[in-house]
Amino acid sequence: MNAAVDALLEARATRRWLTALPDAPTDMAGAYAIQDAVARRLGPVVAWKVGATSPEAEPFRAPLNAASVFEGVERLPASMFQVIGVEAEIAYRMARDLPLRDTPYTREEVLDAVASVHPAFEIVDTRFAGYGSQDRLSHMADQTNHGALVVGPAIADWRALDPLAERIALDVDGETKIEVVGGNSGGDAVRLLVWMANEGARSFGGLHAGEVVTTGSPIGSVFVQPGSRSVARYGTMGSIALTVD
Repeated sequence: MNAAVDALLEARATRRWLTALPDAPTDMAGAYAIQDAVARRLGPVVAWKVGATSPEAEPFRAPLNAASVFEGVERLPASMFQVIGVEAEIAYRMARDLPLRDTPYTREEVLDAVASVHPAFEIVDTRFAGYGSQDRLSHMADQTNHGALVVGPAIADWRALDPLAERIALDVDGETKIEVVGGNSGGDAVRLLVWMANEGARSFGGLHAGEVVTTGSPIGSVFVQPGSRSVARYGTMGSIALTVD
């Protein structure tokens, strides 16, 4: 595992992208162990990403560090990224800790621990020489292709939000690239949040007050060029804009 951790950190520091991951993981536990070790070397974990391939599938996650999480910005430097994959998401900020316990947290308990809900952009990226060039577990080990998270303003009445009914459209340089209702491959975003509270964040002691959990992209990834401006328009959550140049 140490060889994989060192290689990923060196690729981040030098921008010499990897053609393969040494000591690559052979299962999800191994991928998570590499994620966690890299995260602890990069600094404080202030957020998480979580997703799933279907509404019934076991979710997957990655811890996100302070250096790649941004609040309320509308511009990021393109030099941060190798590729720029824009994803419009729904993010939950925790009001209080949900420490580990033997009895699983219920949906209601997890929602009661939420402070606010936000529109968000995740920028997906890779430390490999080519997005999608490696096996799934190697990409999972690489922070599940995380580049940056931009958290937009809190919405007024988040309790009334139905993620499965929320309309989201993404415009790039004024052209609508995709528009969906619901659309999250993992199904209900709250299901993913509850899994994070009970399982996903266990290696860091559970979820903590102030942390943000972004719950996957209903629109998928839309790859854009440096200099482009992306605007996500939500049915009830307002909008969020980002230029990467």
